[in-house]
Amino acid sequence: MCDSFFLNITYKKTTGYFCENTIVLAQGEMRLDGIFQVQTFGFPPLEDREKSTTLFSGLNYFGGDMLSKEDTLKLAEMESNAVNEMFVILSDIWLDHDETMAKLETVLDGYEDVEVVPSLFVLMGNFCSRRFDLAYNSLSTLRSNFAKLGKMIGNHQRLKEHSRFLFIPGPDDAGPSKVLPRCALPKYLTEELRKHIPNAIFASNPCRIKFYTQEIVFFRHDLLNKMRNSCLIPHSTEETSDFFELLVATITHQSHLCPLPLCVQPIIWNYDHCLHLYPSPHTIVLGDSSEQKAFKYTGTTCFNPGSFSNDYTFVVYRPCNQEVELSALE
Repeated sequence: MCDSFFLNITYKKTTGYFCENTIVLAQGEMRLDGIFQVQTFGFPPLEDREKSTTLFSGLNYFGGDMLSKEDTLKLAEMESNAVNEMFVILSDIWLDHDETMAKLETVLDGYEDVEVVPSLFVLMGNFCSRRFDLAYNSLSTLRSNFAKLGKMIGNHQRLKEHSRFLFIPGPDDAGPSKVLPRCALPKYLTEELRKHIPNAIFASNPCRIKFYTQEIVFFRHDLLNKMRNSCLIPHSTEETSDFFELLVATITHQSHLCPLPLCVQPIIWNYDHCLHLYPSPHTIVLGDSSEQKAFKYTGTTCFNPGSFSNDYTFVVYRPCNQEVELSALE
């Protein structure tokens, strides 16, 4: 182990955000004075998903029950027939913002009248227009706002009967702490909503779901700004200058949803595996307050639905062919 590093770096292979906590491979030479002079470095190569699953057959890194080969083939056949399945994904649903709620009702009205209703609505936080703090927010008021949301959804009979609703907390929502992973929204807040929508699901953040054979990861966090602020070395613009594409490259090569120092984003050590991205999932949904984006990287579909309360953007996702429709209300 050398005592110090002298960086003399070419930036050809630095496509991504290099932060204090990221893993890199460096190439260079050891000088006579004991200093390792770096000539070029980059992220570890991304392992192909099919190769990973073949090498580790019999192990389930994603979570859930192990499936036999026969079950997997059966699910694949069912998946190929699920051509009408559709997910509607929204982030930043401010329940205390009248205009946001009116726009959300417009979205629900539109899907209530379509021939085949969406099988899943994903509503990600934040669910309040300002950071939750007992000094400024009332738990009873927030509980009442969730009840109003439940009543609004319940008024759309076809959606209530045929769609499922998945709720994922945001970084500023009510909860025991701001560390990752975050537990589901407190039961007290959602109790009245559950009476209107019995098939509502309240998940952790991040959240993982399986669509037949496909693995989908949802993560609601304002990650882009944190990664940019924590970046130690300027990134290369030879391949891309798009900030979202750089973010996707970073988390996939790091096989981790949040490769930041613990001083920037605390993580519960015993549950760090909940943020792992190995093997690479089929789809990663990054709910971020930044601009709506979609990007397919080395076989993984990644997208940010945008901030619904800020610009009324959302995403319609068709998992059968991993098609992403960037949508918005006028």
